[in-house]
Amino acid sequence: MDPYIRLAKEVIETYIKTGKAASLPKNLPKEMFEKRAGVFVSLHLNDGSLRGCIGTFLPIRSNIAEEIMQNAISSATSDPRFPPVSKEELDSLVYSVDILSPSTPLEASELSSLDPKKYGLIVSTDDGRKGLLLPDIPGVESAEEQFQICCRKGGISPGEKVSLEVFTVERHEEKAK
Repeated sequence: MDPYIRLAKEVIETYIKTGKAASLPKNLPKEMFEKRAGVFVSLHLNDGSLRGCIGTFLPIRSNIAEEIMQNAISSATSDPRFPPVSKEELDSLVYSVDILSPSTPLEASELSSLDPKKYGLIVSTDDGRKGLLLPDIPGVESAEEQFQICCRKGGISPGEKVSLEVFTVERHEEKAK
C-alpha cells in the first residue's frame, strides 16, 4: 500500500477505535520526514461520495508525515459538512492524500485558460477570506466552476476584488473497494 495512504488510514483507524492519536511511524519514506508542504486528506465512500476533506494549503507542521497525521484526524472528525466517522464506517472508506506544490499568482485574465483537472485554485480577499479547491474534482469541468466554488467556500460575493493563486498536487489515492 502507498505509504501516504497507509499513514492516513492507520492514523484514522487508531483514532476512531481508541480516541488517541497514533505515534509517528518510523518506517516511512525519508521525504515524508524531510519535506514540508500543504496536505489535504480526503475520505470517500465506496460509491465515490465525499465523506470528509480537511487540509492545509501551507505547511504548519514540521514535515509532511505530521501534516498527514493531523489532517487525517481532522478529515475524519472535524469536517463541518459531516458527522465524525464511526467505527462501522472504517471498512467503507477510500483514502486520498494530496501533497500541494507552492502556489503561484494567477492574473484574472488568465483564469479562463486554467485547466481545473491539472491546477487547484485559491481565491482570497484582502480581509483574509479564502476559498480553495483541489484539482481534478469530479463534476468540475471549467475554471469558471472552480472559481465559483472557491468563492462560495470562502464566503466571497460575486464582483468582490480577489487575488488568485494556482497550485498542483501530487495525489496519492486508494482505489475504491
